[in-house]
Amino acid sequence: MKGEGKRNTKCLAYIAAFVVFQTIIILAFALTVMRVKSPKVRFGDVVVESFTPSSTNSSSFDMRLVAQVTIKNTNFGHFKYDSSNATILYGDTPVGSAVIPKGRAKARKTQRFNVTVSVTSASLSGNANLTNDIGYGTLRLSSQAKLSGKVHLMKVIKKKKSGQMSCTMAVDLAKRAIQDLKCK
Repeated sequence: MKGEGKRNTKCLAYIAAFVVFQTIIILAFALTVMRVKSPKVRFGDVVVESFTPSSTNSSSFDMRLVAQVTIKNTNFGHFKYDSSNATILYGDTPVGSAVIPKGRAKARKTQRFNVTVSVTSASLSGNANLTNDIGYGTLRLSSQAKLSGKVHLMKVIKKKKSGQMSCTMAVDLAKRAIQDLKCK
């Protein structure tokens, strides 16, 4: 009779230890794997493919940029995103945009692809800053994009997330090259 009580106490202690151990495992899993973060969207590299200054007006131009878009997904599930637009701005005025096609960034990977952006100064007529910048040979541009989608964890859990891009760059008009590309 005395040995049976000790056995029951021992069994209950093992069950309690198992429950505590399982709780720690589940908590660690929930805090690492199940925590969903927003993906990081950036321009990886931007190349000036063509630049054509206007022959009639010294403060106008047409330019084509090829930009590498990188989507860094740090989650343990893939990020499936919808089609979006990347907008190139001079000051606060849009001067070009490119379509970012819908796609999927694999779990814990960085997806890279190129987009082509046609940039034109047609909407900047009469801008004194543009005339000065072209005269100095450096054009300061910024870009913005927002990718919205869902992170799929274990094909069961879906969390809505979005990644935002905000980059600044300077176009050296003489060299036809991008300088000081910085993304947040």
